[in-house]
Amino acid sequence: MLAQDTATIGSSSELRSAWPPSGHPSPTWLEARQLAFDCAVPLAPVEVPLALAAGHALTRNVSALQELPHYDSSAMDGWAINGDGPWILAGHEPFLRPGSASVIATGGLVPVGSQSILRKESGQIHQDADGSLLLRLTDNAKEGEPGLGQHIRLAGEEAAAGEVLIPAGTTLNPGHIALAAVAGHDNLHVQAKPMVGIVLTGSEVVTSGVPEPGHVRDTFGPQLGTVISLLGGTPAGSLRIGDSYPEWLAAIGGSDAFPGRMPDLTITTGGTGCSGTDHFRAAIAALGGRLLVDGIAMRPGHPAVLARLPDGRFVVGLPGNPLAAMMALITMGAPLLEALGGRPLSAIGQVTSAADVDPCPGRTRLIPCTFIEGLAFPTSHTGPGMMRGLAWADGVMAVPPAGVQSGEPVSVLPLPWTQANETILSTTNRARSSAWPA
Repeated sequence: MLAQDTATIGSSSELRSAWPPSGHPSPTWLEARQLAFDCAVPLAPVEVPLALAAGHALTRNVSALQELPHYDSSAMDGWAINGDGPWILAGHEPFLRPGSASVIATGGLVPVGSQSILRKESGQIHQDADGSLLLRLTDNAKEGEPGLGQHIRLAGEEAAAGEVLIPAGTTLNPGHIALAAVAGHDNLHVQAKPMVGIVLTGSEVVTSGVPEPGHVRDTFGPQLGTVISLLGGTPAGSLRIGDSYPEWLAAIGGSDAFPGRMPDLTITTGGTGCSGTDHFRAAIAALGGRLLVDGIAMRPGHPAVLARLPDGRFVVGLPGNPLAAMMALITMGAPLLEALGGRPLSAIGQVTSAADVDPCPGRTRLIPCTFIEGLAFPTSHTGPGMMRGLAWADGVMAVPPAGVQSGEPVSVLPLPWTQANETILSTTNRARSSAWPA
């Protein structure tokens, strides 16, 4: 369930909550991005075990619960020694007398009275005439060895008790998780990631093999979960339905559609057009929901829809054509997931266009592109139902309705799976940006 009060969503988003108003055009591409971001507030923080915390943003500082390390420990396998050698070999006792040595392993508790640790390579045990065991230096001992305090890790040398080790706001990586464990933590308070359910539709869709004429191969099922994860969501599973209205109604509104917690966002594929088998809008209306965005002035992906249900859950309807669906997902799905995940709206960059792109009056054209020597080249095979051009793209050009000429700057977004690219310039500071998500 979303951690939001629908009464407080008001302000800017309620004033612009339904697009298009009667008799008005669809929102522009930029307006749709902003509307998708503005309509949601961050989910409430959650407490998770360390093993599940990586990739989440920390919401509370992580401090050392005691000194690190919390006892004087050995940095070497060898002997703890007290005084000058040779040393009488003692047992494992808490106090080491002068002239004595005690076997110790790396990480072992240094006995009280120890002055240093002698490395295993630098000492050898001999039996004295009276049968006692003596530790002596070998020829392998380095000059000055053993030095006072040598190879002893002092308590607190890494961190004092209460010292902040990981500040709130940090996106946790495996190294942070290990540090939190060393500091004594079992659970961490993190920003919740949105749970996202996927509804795959279409009786003509097949999931394996080569489709016959009249059928198409499923392009959404194998990859949408991965894309959702890259965009900061947590896939809640997928549900495959046919083209009937009852199936649509049950999939979007039923608590049995997805096991466990209800998704914060449900993404549907297809069904956003106006044919007799397109039931997105009717299902939303029957469930008492509201259309926040109904169509976007862009190509491909114009029939994308964003809705909110009475319980605060969101539904994004993607067009059935695969490239159009991906363009709609990065236009509205990505900003919505950023808002729910407590992240800022990602910046739009700029790259110099390497080609002329004709005008498309009234619509922004989204074109997969590659970056070569600081220039953006549109890829080929970018029809609404094609995936070939997207598979090799570095980003997406957002060409304004007036078109763009070669040598002019053009707005670009990275794809969720592409690495940071210094070709992209931030439209905010016009400086080289390294903040693009991988």
